[in-house]
Formats: sequence, C-alpha cells, structure tokens
Amino acid sequence: MAFSTSFIPEIRLADNIHTTIGAAAKAQGAATATLVIDGFLAQTGLAGRIADNLAQEGVTARVFSEFAGEPKLAHVRAASVAATGSDLVIGVGGGSALDIAKIAACCAASGADPMHYALAANPLPKTPLKKIMMPTTAGTGSETSATNIFAGPEGKKLWIWGAETKADLVLLDPILTTTLPAHLTAWCGLDAFIHAFEAATNRNTHRGAQFYAHEALRLLTASLETAVRDPGNLQARADVLLGSCYAGIAIDNCGTAVAHNISHALAGLAPVHHGLATALGFEATLGWLVDADTADLNAAARACGLRRASGLPDFVSRLMDRCGLVRALPAAFGAFGSADLAAEMRAPENQPMRRSTIRPIDDADIDRCAASIMALPKTL
Repeated sequence: MAFSTSFIPEIRLADNIHTTIGAAAKAQGAATATLVIDGFLAQTGLAGRIADNLAQEGVTARVFSEFAGEPKLAHVRAASVAATGSDLVIGVGGGSALDIAKIAACCAASGADPMHYALAANPLPKTPLKKIMMPTTAGTGSETSATNIFAGPEGKKLWIWGAETKADLVLLDPILTTTLPAHLTAWCGLDAFIHAFEAATNRNTHRGAQFYAHEALRLLTASLETAVRDPGNLQARADVLLGSCYAGIAIDNCGTAVAHNISHALAGLAPVHHGLATALGFEATLGWLVDADTADLNAAARACGLRRASGLPDFVSRLMDRCGLVRALPAAFGAFGSADLAAEMRAPENQPMRRSTIRPIDDADIDRCAASIMALPKTL
C-alpha cells in the first residue's frame, strides 16, 4: 500500500496556449531563452512566432534547430552549447526535441558533457536552467518525465534521468498537433497507450501512478482513432495530448516493460520510429503477457472498457487496425536476423525493462519474440 509519486510539473492545456509562451518565460524570470525546436518545425515559421512572442515580453530568444529524428550525442552537445548563458530552455516538438532541451538545460548549467551523466554515471546539477516544455506530438510524455534518451557515440540508446531534468512548466496546445500526419498520430498515440499500460501493470506499479495511467488509457481508448481519422477534431487532439502527458507521469513513477525492451533493442539495430517499434513489440507480446492474469492487468483492461485482461490482445490489434498501423519494419532491418535482435534485447541497457515485466522473461522467451518481430516484412 505504500508509495510515493514524483514531482509533477505545472500543466496548462488550452487551444493556442503557445501564444502565451512569452509571458510564461517572463514569469520564470528569464531574460534570455534558448528555444530547442527541430528543423522541420522551425521552417514552418513556428520558431519565428515563438521568438517574436518572447521578444514582446522582453525576453531575448536564441534558436537551436540543427537536428531531426532521434536525438544523437552531437545534438545534445550542440544544444548545450547554444543554451549556455541562457536563463531558460524551451523545448518544442516531439520527444526528441524535449529530451534534447532537458539535457541541455542541465549541461549548460554545469558545463559538463552529456556523457558525464549518461546511465546515471554522475549526479545531475542541482540548479539546472529553468525549463518549459511544449509537445507538438502526443506520444512520448517527455514533458512530464525525468527520463531522457539519446544515441551515444556507438549509436546505442543511452539514458539520462533525474528530477533535475524535469520541466518547470508544461504547455499543452492541441492546435500544434493538428498537422501531424495520420500515421505519426497513430504511432505516437499507441506509444502513449503502451506507456500507460506498462506503467499500470509492471512490477513497479502502484496506485499513485495508476491514477494517471488508467485515465490515460481511458482518454486514448476513446479518442485516438478519431484523432487519426479526423485530424482537425480539437477535442480528440486534446484528449490524446492529455493522455500522453498523463502516461508520461505514470512511466516517470513506474517505468515501462517488455514492449519497450523490444523497441529499444530494435533501435539498437537500425533507425525506426519509437512508437512504431513499441507498438509492434506490444502486439507481439501482449497475448503472452496477459496470461499472468494479475489484478493490475484486469484493472488496466477495465480502464479500456473491457471486462478482463484476456480480451486485450484482440482489442489492441483491432485498435491498431482502425488506426491504420502497418505491421512492417524499415528496409534497413533486412540486414539483420532474429539473433541480432535477441542480443540487443539481452543488452545491459535494456535489462531494467526486462526485469520490470510482470512475467519473468527467460532466454527462450526472448528468442521466440525476436523471431516473431524479425519475421515481419521489411517494406517501410
């Protein structure tokens, strides 16, 4: 019965709330802010509009947008240099932009290299730069979590985690998510669904996190398909965005499980969207997982509108079908076999997710799962 929940940042949700960013930055005491935003979003004019809004409140804006895709060590190093001397870091975009921004806020304050903090090698600085996070996708929940992922010097995913990386303020604006393509809406939304599900059902779960995880499951179950099919539906977009945010709170407290072991293992082999990889891993293991038939699995099923956990595999597969998910991997995976994926699943950095899974995962389970995933078409 005993548990504690981690610090939850202030969260504000409203249509067009991104237009208040200048006032929000000023309220944080900032005179200079570094905006971390991916190159594509910057080119849409959003970076310029945010910079103008900051300037109207007397806040000088620096823009760092020299990145795209999954965050790499070079990106977080460059962002840290860009943020040095600022009072505030603003992250705008998907999980990559938010993770880069949060790491940069720590490294710019301390002067240390990101690798100094990778895998908790050293304590984070106690006085990082202030941080405002504004997601434009609804999947990672990075805006409310203390975990930040980037590719290290050998291309393997590494983590920096700690309360010092968490946002001081989160702005959720459904308007900013309406241009996300349907397949990315689906991939990101399924990632959020799996965050909530794994946090609510793994070995580390507790009632404090389940409060947010179950609400996230309800929101995402009710609204994800609509957000995919009707991208201008702001109510559905808001529900999915809030569900992703709440799922981020849940994993911040309880972590993830086997689906994320698989998705991180896949990313260790070749580039693949995290949401897609996680969805594929989730579907491949869910039938095996729900055989555990725990009270937590059944509670999560009820949050999805089902009576028992045994109905989850069919429910999830149908949801993926309705969201248009194509079960395939990028062509680059054609160079690898199931033994390669199994080796990545056994890698030390992926063991926390293996251990947290409610069912014990032996080597035979890993081999079977890897064979199932690598049998998928390599056509993306």
